[in-house]
Amino acid sequence: MVILGIILLIIGFVANIAILWTIGIILVVVGAVLWLLGSLGHAVFGRRHYW
Repeated sequence: MVILGIILLIIGFVANIAILWTIGIILVVVGAVLWLLGSLGHAVFGRRHYW
């Protein structure tokens, strides 16, 4: 999810498309939070690990 967000950020920046930039930021933030929770050992959406 983080990698997809970074790709959308780059495409949105290069193509000057604001909606891709916004979606990319949201995906990076959500992916980072899920990654952090998964690495701390908390169950995320009923799963012990989130990759």
